[in-house]
Amino acid sequence: MKILVISDIHNDVENILTYIDKLGMIDFDVIVCPGDFTDVNVPKGFIKTDIGKLIIEELRSLGKPILAIPGNMDKEIIPLLEHEKISLHGNGKIIKGVGFYGFGGAKTPFNSPLEPEESEIRIGLENGFEKVKDAKIKVQVTHNPPARTKIDLAYTGAHLGSEVVRKFIEEKQPDVAISSHIQESRGTDVLGKTKLINSGRFPEGHCGLISIGKDGIEVKIINLI
Repeated sequence: MKILVISDIHNDVENILTYIDKLGMIDFDVIVCPGDFTDVNVPKGFIKTDIGKLIIEELRSLGKPILAIPGNMDKEIIPLLEHEKISLHGNGKIIKGVGFYGFGGAKTPFNSPLEPEESEIRIGLENGFEKVKDAKIKVQVTHNPPARTKIDLAYTGAHLGSEVVRKFIEEKQPDVAISSHIQESRGTDVLGKTKLINSGRFPEGHCGLISIGKDGIEVKIINLI
């Protein structure tokens, strides 16, 4: 299986259109979006659900299954993700033998719409994991990256990731853990046997690709520019 990771769109439908055709040239089976479809403000005449629908429609044009969680800006579109049957927020789904589970939102200094407590993240991940526990391959999806890794570093050099997300990875050792949120920390890392990826901001031409095969698992960042 090949998993395409697209994150941190932040309302930027225009640049999605710029890169969507290039995505069609990539070989992949599933799209995973680890959050922030929307932003603080939306264009006049729109609401956040409108933006979410536009983005989902564009991604659906690629003809592949979509799985998603809300980012810290996406509280209002949680019902949309559930209605579209693509939500991994406190949920788990198995596609072609691969179990995906996750939980969205992230703490910030800015009082953004979806900032769950660490205890809420733990419960959500447990609920999702329970639904895929028998899958041979497991992929964890969170908006906030695991703390103290290469993919949670702010420009200041401070680690801003979640301790609970890190601990859950250490306990469950999923094969891959996808996250986003800290856009400047685009890249990959490893935690135990778990491969980590933060694909960065998609409207800037960045996405991730996870390849799961007989010879192992590869995670990499793709630059579409």
